[in-house]
Amino acid sequence: MILPDLLNLCAAAIPAVENIVGKAKSNLREIVSVDGRVNSKLVEESQFAAHSLAWFSTYLEALRQMHRWADGLEKDGKLGELEQLILQIAFGEYLWQIWGGIPMSQGEVARLQDLGLSQEDQMAITAESVQILTQQGNTQATRTRLMALMQEREGASTVGITGLDDELEMVRDQFRRFADDKVIPHAHGWHLADELIPIEIVNEMSELGVFGLTIPEEYGGFGMSKATMCVVSEELSRGYIGVGSLGTRSEIAAELILCGGTEEQKQKWLPLIASGEKLPTAVFTEPNTGSDLGSLRTRAAKDGDNYAVTGNKTWITHAARTDVMTLLARTNPDTSNYSGLSMFLAEKTRGTDDNPFPTEGMTGGEIEVLGYRGMKEYELAFDNFQIKGENLLGGAEGNGFKQLMQTFESARIQTAARAIGVAQNAMETALRYAQERQQFGKSLIEFPRISGKIAMMAVEIMVTRQLTYFAAYEKDHGRRCDLEAGMAKLLGARVAWAAADNGLQIHGGNGFAMEYPISRILCDARILNIFEGAAEIQATVIARRLLDS
Repeated sequence: MILPDLLNLCAAAIPAVENIVGKAKSNLREIVSVDGRVNSKLVEESQFAAHSLAWFSTYLEALRQMHRWADGLEKDGKLGELEQLILQIAFGEYLWQIWGGIPMSQGEVARLQDLGLSQEDQMAITAESVQILTQQGNTQATRTRLMALMQEREGASTVGITGLDDELEMVRDQFRRFADDKVIPHAHGWHLADELIPIEIVNEMSELGVFGLTIPEEYGGFGMSKATMCVVSEELSRGYIGVGSLGTRSEIAAELILCGGTEEQKQKWLPLIASGEKLPTAVFTEPNTGSDLGSLRTRAAKDGDNYAVTGNKTWITHAARTDVMTLLARTNPDTSNYSGLSMFLAEKTRGTDDNPFPTEGMTGGEIEVLGYRGMKEYELAFDNFQIKGENLLGGAEGNGFKQLMQTFESARIQTAARAIGVAQNAMETALRYAQERQQFGKSLIEFPRISGKIAMMAVEIMVTRQLTYFAAYEKDHGRRCDLEAGMAKLLGARVAWAAADNGLQIHGGNGFAMEYPISRILCDARILNIFEGAAEIQATVIARRLLDS
């Protein structure tokens, strides 16, 4: 069942993929360059090819990280049959997709010929190791065996084989218990009632240190790693994506202040955010701009010592029940690009159910959504809304976009972790249902197509997990990781959606009924491909980084 010398076999396959992806990148760079420099207009004209390159490169990095994970387990004496099957299936499936086509979305498949590779070029990937893994790595027999081992060792697909140290696994265990006890029994009820996550849950999360995880101890936080943030976000999102996302607002706000704030701003705001005394929200997006932040029109005009804000924002998460907004606005009206934007720490009064926006100068209306409901989404309107001059982030105008860009790595790493949690929830929900549901005299899990779907969920969850942990590791060690973070987010969002969709399929007609949690998980999973950079934007960012390197 396990291929002989599996680790070396996988290691031998990676150079073949590196070779083919390298050729693809060279081909595309030649097409989109003018006088030796990458041209943005040409990249846009070759958008499908550019996005294909992003996906092929993401798969390559994912395979590297899976091999690194398995190699580490072997050195620690922890590489058992279950772990080897996950590795083998991952390589077998992803190598086949690299050869035959990677699904970027429903109806869009990235193929090597889209990047100008001929049949002869593509033969470079037919190394012996690749042939063995594609032919024998991911078979019905391997998927069935993996599923059997997962049922014998409940939860073994995530707990104890992640390659993390004991301290992080202890953190995982603590937050897994919290999610199991305090979140999962109530999450579907919160969703169906379309109500805010109870403030008691938020307060308990504060006590557990969720909002100050990565804030340095000198500013009232725990000074923990981005890897810790991943573990916590994953487990909380496994309970409910809304709960997992509560920490995202604090992460973004803290990162903005740490990277771009003055020392006075750090001393004032970071302890308040770390303790949960002040809940932040991110106020960036505007109607008709979406990801085009350079086109923002909300105006912040100097008004004595303060700023007066006028304009509209949309898709603002958790806007009513928060105390401070990281608000991006245009301070230079003569600009129409990123250069005229500034970031503010805009104070507001926390709203109530009866009066969600009591602060003078701002109003808001709720946007009804399919999923991701626990914090609610809002449209906001500002009319002469006052912000203290001291709350201009960094004390200088025109740095807002640069400051925001510094948060993208952490935000996307955390979004990838949230995607893993949602996918894990979908897998666990589908597995329970398949074990309990009887059809034609036996449990659904006994049918190979059903067990195979769940086995592939486990494999892809581990692939995304290792890619995400790698991005976090790079961030923790002070290295630029926007590429790795983007790849983790890109893949994680697709994996979460696939897991939720397959989970609902396993439920059959019951999955389409709102009373079953899998219906909520599907709705929640869908947003992951949109927020923190839509998949198309993410692929463009990845492609540009690759082409410029």
